[in-house]
Amino acid sequence: MRTLDLGEPGGWSSPDPAGGLLWRFQATKVAVRILLAVVTSLFMLFVVTFIGRSQFSDWQSLTGPLGPLGNTSALWVNTAFLVLASISIQVARMASRKHLRSTVAAATVIAGMMAAAFIVGQAILWGRLAEFGFTVSVNPAISFFYLLTGLHAIHIAGGLIAWMRSMERVWQRQAMPVVNAGLELCAIYWHYLLFVWLVLFALLTSKPETYAAIAALCGLR
Repeated sequence: MRTLDLGEPGGWSSPDPAGGLLWRFQATKVAVRILLAVVTSLFMLFVVTFIGRSQFSDWQSLTGPLGPLGNTSALWVNTAFLVLASISIQVARMASRKHLRSTVAAATVIAGMMAAAFIVGQAILWGRLAEFGFTVSVNPAISFFYLLTGLHAIHIAGGLIAWMRSMERVWQRQAMPVVNAGLELCAIYWHYLLFVWLVLFALLTSKPETYAAIAALCGLR
């Protein structure tokens, strides 16, 4: 409820600033969902292009014995980092509902560390692949690998920016409804990026026969 205050410009003030913040968070949540719809369209476009391109004769499998993803252990480790980040942000979100500030702080810190570890792990993997001669221009398959994983990492980095804002609210000991609202936005975004990564992981490590079946199903052959 807003009250008249002649001492302020405009004559209006809010006795509940947290309520105003929560209203903005609701509007931001709608914006985040719209953003995710756009991002989904972007990734789907690249995935369809990937499948279509895989049907050309010059396509080389990423997962062959001598391929760049012949050993997927690094990808599994990075996936574990991202899963832990998603779990941690969810724990922080649930703890904020119960006003457990210490748990919120610890879980939020862990979430950020795991997300950062994922990006670092991906960068290390890219570097190792380049050292073995699998640079972006070697063949179309590896080019798509760098494109898809790089695009995903950029979105994770964007999620870390939102995470930093949530950490600021936690350390400033802002009202728990405000902290929870921020963590909810982070959780929605991070859970989504985990799902996208799992899809990309499955796609990039699939066999050519799988690509052929998907291409036939989508009418790309």
